[in-house]
Amino acid sequence: MSTPDSQQPSEMAKAYEAQHVEQRLYEWWERSGFFTPPDTSDRPPFVVSMPPPNVTGELHMGHAMFVTIEDVMVRWHRMLGEPTLWLPGTDHAGIATQLQVERLLQSEGTSRRQIGREAFLRRTWEWKEKYGGEITRQLRRLGASCDWSRERFTLDPMLSRAVRAAFKRLYDDGLIYRGYRLVNWSPNLQTAVSDLEVEYEERDVHMYHVRYPIVSDGWSPGGWGSGRWAAGATEFITVATTRPETIMGDTAVAVNPNDPRYQHLIGRTVALPAIGRLIPIIADDYADPEFGTGAVKITPAHDPNDYLVAQRHHLPMINIMNADATLNAEAGPYAGLDRFEARRRLIDDLEREGLLVEARPHRMSVGISQRGGEVVEPLLSEQWFVRAGPLADLALAAVREGRTRILPERFEKVFFHWLENIQDWCISRQLWWGHRIPVWYTPDGQMIVPGPDDPDPQGEELVQDPDVLDTWFSSALWPFSTLGWPDDTPDMRRFYPTSVMETGYDILFFWVARMMMMGCYLTGKTPFHTVYLHGLVRDKDGRKMSKTYGNVVNPLDVIDQYGADALRFTLATSSSPGQDLNLNPERIESARNFANKLWNITRFVLSKLDDTADRTFDLQPATLADRWILSRYHRLAADVDRLMQAYNFGEAGRSIQEFLWSEFADWYVEVAKVQFDQESLRASTRAVLYTVLEGALRLLHPFMPFVTEEAWRYLVRDRRSDDTPVSIMIASYPQPDTSWIDESIERDWALVQALITGIRNIRTEYKVEPARLIAATIVAGAQTALIDAQRSIIARLARIGADRLMIAESLDQRPSHAATLVIGSVEAYVPLAGMIDLEAERARLLKELEAAQAEAARREARLTTPGFVDKAPAAVVQRERDGLAAVRETIARLQDRLAQQGLHS
Repeated sequence: MSTPDSQQPSEMAKAYEAQHVEQRLYEWWERSGFFTPPDTSDRPPFVVSMPPPNVTGELHMGHAMFVTIEDVMVRWHRMLGEPTLWLPGTDHAGIATQLQVERLLQSEGTSRRQIGREAFLRRTWEWKEKYGGEITRQLRRLGASCDWSRERFTLDPMLSRAVRAAFKRLYDDGLIYRGYRLVNWSPNLQTAVSDLEVEYEERDVHMYHVRYPIVSDGWSPGGWGSGRWAAGATEFITVATTRPETIMGDTAVAVNPNDPRYQHLIGRTVALPAIGRLIPIIADDYADPEFGTGAVKITPAHDPNDYLVAQRHHLPMINIMNADATLNAEAGPYAGLDRFEARRRLIDDLEREGLLVEARPHRMSVGISQRGGEVVEPLLSEQWFVRAGPLADLALAAVREGRTRILPERFEKVFFHWLENIQDWCISRQLWWGHRIPVWYTPDGQMIVPGPDDPDPQGEELVQDPDVLDTWFSSALWPFSTLGWPDDTPDMRRFYPTSVMETGYDILFFWVARMMMMGCYLTGKTPFHTVYLHGLVRDKDGRKMSKTYGNVVNPLDVIDQYGADALRFTLATSSSPGQDLNLNPERIESARNFANKLWNITRFVLSKLDDTADRTFDLQPATLADRWILSRYHRLAADVDRLMQAYNFGEAGRSIQEFLWSEFADWYVEVAKVQFDQESLRASTRAVLYTVLEGALRLLHPFMPFVTEEAWRYLVRDRRSDDTPVSIMIASYPQPDTSWIDESIERDWALVQALITGIRNIRTEYKVEPARLIAATIVAGAQTALIDAQRSIIARLARIGADRLMIAESLDQRPSHAATLVIGSVEAYVPLAGMIDLEAERARLLKELEAAQAEAARREARLTTPGFVDKAPAAVVQRERDGLAAVRETIARLQDRLAQQGLHS
């Protein structure tokens, strides 16, 4: 077993300094092997596969969010005694990494095309080795307690073999095929991209209304650009489009079958502007009579909706674009032009030919390539696809049958909707960095697909497919490829299926659904029993973090300023499952203050423990306060257990903070100072202080691992036994002992608290100096014995003179000139004489009352002014009414204060 960190200072510093603690502790944890699950346990393991960040990425708040939540789960289950595996790794990030290296080559005056594929891949591996470890070093700074001895990379040999095995299995089963379909095309990157790599932004564009001549007997188009191309045409149909450059790819015009304007034209033929191709007018419900002109140009090779229309009507699909978004020969006179230059020229020509009816301003959502930065082009392209339907059925069944549950449950509907309407998945990318598609072509067009253990086919005439697989293909295998699948490895037998997949709701479909599809099909088991979805991290005003807004918060900067615990606690407790989080810097500062408070509490408790040489404590609570705090502690442990089991981590963390700060620190620690004045109570008070703080530190550890570890090791250092773990992270998580929970004890102490708080409030209201001791009379009735037993505590905490506190069962006459406090059947009276200067106080109150009455009169007059309520804006009228209500409350309060003094206004 590891020994405690020898670098820990012998004495607790006066203040907690995260920068002096966190790196030292993390290195000790990792060096000691605490993150690796033991081989000896026969209990079922708890397993989480870390969502692999991009290997060349930098830490952002999305990473900080998933690391925090997953580490809370992992540390909790580890402390529950379960063999716990959190398996880390990184993704090769095909597009992102290739772009980085291409920019490097560009800075050197060359390109990947110039140096060739082999040299480019060599340079990319060099880049990965140089920069690939940065993201994992940053994850360590957050305290991620994952098993780094099992760290994986999606291009590792083991995972590459799994990719080959999956491809072969799916291909042989007829679930992978090569064909022409519409894809998202990035002209700058010259590759297909996934839906997740397309970002949408609102843009101001134009909606162009263009006339297409309807062909009639004897008419044919003239020369394009002559100004007389449509001369002689007598009928036209007008279409609306935001992308006129795609007109040359039209293969039909669609109208709604129920639109009376066009019913007589269905089946007629129109001539396509610029190139004169004849296309039919068809009837399809896709055409919306209320949108545009009600007539829709159908361009199947460049629009996903048009593609579906073309499939229904067996229309040809004509691609008019090259890979770089210049127009090809199908575009006729515009061949060779960039798509946007072609648009400009075509608009001019349409206007010249009298075919442009109008160009209306229009606002629409435009797809932008996340990595390329340009407008994405829907493009008909030959690619590799997964036939997704049969796989989706397996994932749907896993959720419907309860083998996998999705939290929050409302996302099940989203999951079902996506998978019930799933399209085949494009898995090929026109890149060089990634898993190259394991298919070889013979000269006669036959395909050879070797298995994972087969050698690559050899022969001069054999050519391997140049494309690589979509990064999401290898990521879909992550829960089992990382454990050794397709082999029957010890890790695969022990740790699969995994337990929880925790990730952002924004990739429920792109990643989670695909992991379930692949896992169910390839392994016969759902890859995890629970999917837990967190929300997105936004700025304090709820805006998406973006360099454009200048509101990006760097987690490392936050850690440098406040410590990792403060950031983690804020992320864990600032939202509920599946809800977006508005990151408020004030909450991070508050969490840092909480860490400091915890440190100071521990220093206080240690100072009291130093008074004794006892290494162990006999927990024998001697006072009401002792029994109250123990009851509250075990109630907290029960609440936390219930909340953690329900994946309500935020509420669990908030409950622990509320207990430590508002109950233990604000109340029991202050009571303990009083109890230490009595020799007979010191041993029991020490035992309670130690027991509750030690347990609360363990409760909090999954949320704030660094400060709890450091404080806990100081606390237990001189009281270790052979059974004491060397680290809090391998200590047992507190479980509630319901025999300690006592409703009557908590109710009795609540009365004492209310009395003390009420008297403190009176002191504050009357501005009594903190050092001044006052007098008080408590009439307790049936609670007299209870209250009298707490005399010393009430006196000390409410700052009442010990000889000036009177506790009685009843009084014949209520004291005059006294502030009164009523709590149920208990009354407390605080004489004002001697506490304040009555004459000065009366003068002050009368002055405030006079001002308040004048304010009320002014507002009343305004509200009764003829026409004000009817004519003034509603918000102004309501503001006056609210102000009048508030000032009336002030008047009543001031009058009550005067009455308490036996005076009248």
